[in-house]
Amino acid sequence: MFGLFKQDPTKKLRKQHAALLEKAMHAQRKGDIKTYSALTAEAEAVWTKIETITKQSNSAV
Repeated sequence: MFGLFKQDPTKKLRKQHAALLEKAMHAQRKGDIKTYSALTAEAEAVWTKIETITKQSNSAV
């Protein structure tokens, strides 16, 4: 019951991850492979953070 108003800690990170992937897609379409690779790597790092937070919150429950 007390978790009713608790916000999702990964919500902001998921939004950031989606934005990075979209920027990477646009860079790839323009032919800028270096930027595409950098943005994809950054998005992968954000996804790793999301997975870590999710695992921690699942083990706490």
